[in-house]
Amino acid sequence: MRVAYRTKVIIGWDLAAILLSLAIAYAMEPAASEALGGASGWLLYGAASAAIGFWSVTRHRLHRRIWQYTGIAELKCIMQTALVAALIPFAAAWVLQGHAQTLLMLHHFIGIAALMAGPRIAWRAFCDKYSVKKHPISRRALIIGAGSCGTLIAKEMQQNDGVNVTPVGFIDDDPYKHRMQVLGLPVFGGRGEIGCIVENHRIDEIIIAMPSVSKTQISALVNICKTTKVKLRIVPDLQDMIDGRGASGRVRDVSVEDLLGRDPIRTDLEHIAGYVEQKVVLVTGAGGSIGSELCRQIAPFSPRKLLLLGHGENSIYNIEMEMRSVYPDLQIETVIADVQDRTRIDAVFAKFRPQVIFHAAAHKHVPLMERNPAEAIKNNVFGTKNVSECADIYGAERFVLISTDKAVNPTSVMGTTKRIAEMFIQSLDKHSATKFVAVRFGNVLGSRGSVIPRFKDQILKGGPVTVTHPEMVRYFMTIPEAVQLVIQAGSFAKGGEVFILDMGKPVKIYDLAVDLIRLSGFEPNLDIDIAFTGMREGEKLYEELLTNEEGLSSTKHNRIFIGRPAQLNRTELDFEIRKMEKVLGQHPDEIRAVLQHLVPSYRNTGTTAVG
Repeated sequence: MRVAYRTKVIIGWDLAAILLSLAIAYAMEPAASEALGGASGWLLYGAASAAIGFWSVTRHRLHRRIWQYTGIAELKCIMQTALVAALIPFAAAWVLQGHAQTLLMLHHFIGIAALMAGPRIAWRAFCDKYSVKKHPISRRALIIGAGSCGTLIAKEMQQNDGVNVTPVGFIDDDPYKHRMQVLGLPVFGGRGEIGCIVENHRIDEIIIAMPSVSKTQISALVNICKTTKVKLRIVPDLQDMIDGRGASGRVRDVSVEDLLGRDPIRTDLEHIAGYVEQKVVLVTGAGGSIGSELCRQIAPFSPRKLLLLGHGENSIYNIEMEMRSVYPDLQIETVIADVQDRTRIDAVFAKFRPQVIFHAAAHKHVPLMERNPAEAIKNNVFGTKNVSECADIYGAERFVLISTDKAVNPTSVMGTTKRIAEMFIQSLDKHSATKFVAVRFGNVLGSRGSVIPRFKDQILKGGPVTVTHPEMVRYFMTIPEAVQLVIQAGSFAKGGEVFILDMGKPVKIYDLAVDLIRLSGFEPNLDIDIAFTGMREGEKLYEELLTNEEGLSSTKHNRIFIGRPAQLNRTELDFEIRKMEKVLGQHPDEIRAVLQHLVPSYRNTGTTAVG
């Protein structure tokens, strides 16, 4: 039906409903016609009602609304239209004639509402009944959350032929909803009944449709659901939708991040904006996992210019295209440079004069750096030295080094070089107007080369999932929350501090593998095997966040702490770094000996576990 023709039909029906309901009302109240002055009064009353009704129908755009989706909003507009179409002529008759029939107005109102709403509701019911999809083979889903989101998901499953999932019912912790029905589907009970419902109703997957609850509650639900051995999916939380990390209403697979159960970080936006807004900000390693997320989270604070510096052209190109798309008005400069090249770094600082530097460029893979110790030193030590000295020379306001928990009592070359980088900027801070600080945290979920992507790839290939040691534990954070805390820590900088991020409880890598297999809908060591490969060179069973001499003090933020600045002799440190430079081309054992002398807590464990 063409739109213009359909519009005329709907408006015609609504006007007919007004006049027909008035005729019915007169038939029920014969005395009303005489009170209005006979047929002429009746016609005048009807014309006024129709005119007012037409105005209300067009004002509420009732002729523009699709009947198939008639809901509360449409019924509200119909009630308002019926009220004005019945009440205003009644009031006019009262004013002009001094009396009017109240029952006539009441019957007229009820008639208009019934005749306008009735066909719309009937058509909605018809469409709902005959649009339900019919799949011969369909996965059976249990939806957790019988609220508006869960209802929307269930309805989409019922009606969308492209979705091969059939909703079986709901789980909801609200006792009022128990044993009730939503969209004809039962609300079985609370979360305690999930296991029984999955078994008794042959559930193939569970969908958590509670986007507004806290991450702690989601984590608790995930921990219950993962024992059922069925596939688990989730609707993204509201903050992810707002931040663009999840499509609105799109169900995604549950990830390991959901198991962490940490609620969103509260940031002091005013203090962050105070040191980033309208400043030239440089991010080194801008193409990496941490560096690119730093760019995303710095951009909303309106820096005057954002410098994206990296060694790999493809990764820098990717983050540049993303940033220009999301922040078209932001001044962005891309710089292809190696932090080991002092001349190039000096030229970059001379040209752009960055005021705030986030130094994320580093070699981070422990086993690789064990086999290439000279490269770890070049990038992590001399690269940091080059960037930090230029920050000092060109009068930068703040320098934030991204460090790691592997720098504490290190057993690897990578961790030791990051500890030396911390020591160098702390020594530089004592004689510089620039505030130099380091931010130390553990593993980030989903970063390139981290354990989670490797586990996922192994699961996709059917296993086995490889774990180095059954007792190995690590601290984990998501990339966005780690970066958010890094930027917040920068606002607390007074100079020389090592900020330590609260990583929550350490997680067993074996448990992580088990959870990831179960979240993928498989049973560990039954569908997907877990194999132990032995600890790799440079690894230790657990990581620490503080050295013995650092102690710990709190900040204004409940998840950021400060390690006491180390007492370092700049002259001695410079001498040891020059010695290190001379041995770069020599045997790895000689390089490790110099590292051991510079960082006495470094223990070269090889493949021996540290406990």
